[in-house]
Amino acid sequence: MTLLQEQMTALAGVFQAAALVNKLAHTGQISDAALANMLKTLLVRNPESTIDVYGGDDLGLRDGYKLLQSILARETDNLPRESLRYVVSMLSLERQFSRRDDLLEIAGLRLPKIEQQVELYGISSDNIAASFAGLYQDTISTFKQRIQVHGDMRFLQQDITAAKVRALLFAGIRSARLWRQLGGRRWHLLTKRGAMLHELKSRSL
Repeated sequence: MTLLQEQMTALAGVFQAAALVNKLAHTGQISDAALANMLKTLLVRNPESTIDVYGGDDLGLRDGYKLLQSILARETDNLPRESLRYVVSMLSLERQFSRRDDLLEIAGLRLPKIEQQVELYGISSDNIAASFAGLYQDTISTFKQRIQVHGDMRFLQQDITAAKVRALLFAGIRSARLWRQLGGRRWHLLTKRGAMLHELKSRSL
């Protein structure tokens, strides 16, 4: 993969998380496979390549790529404004998170314990979503900036839905971190817009 392709894979991870959060907030449901695909990224350490973070292929990022393409193409009629707001917030929170060694240490200590829980319950279980959500609350939620998720309150007021939302936001921030480590910057969405759109259109989305 070229550097641009790697950057776009990681960025699609952020957009995928945003799309899933938006769907969950409005319908109360996403597939176990979609949830598992994102949560697994939080447990990948020392990957050999960017694609390894996402299980060896980017099939699980399809909605993320589509959302990214609609943003880059400026499809104003169907612009998913809530999802875009989640993306911008995750990119911002990742920068804050990366500067806090104390919070990074908390995550570094807790993630291996969650990995052990996964062996018992499975990655898409409610227990694991709750564990990731707890870690999110103890780290990301300590910042003044908060991500306000909008949707159907019948679903958002359910503990497990709220836990899945926080877990997905944490996974999105993990992808944002990877994107930045690969040299990705927010202004690239403007300066590299043409190249990114060309790359997306070359794929069969």
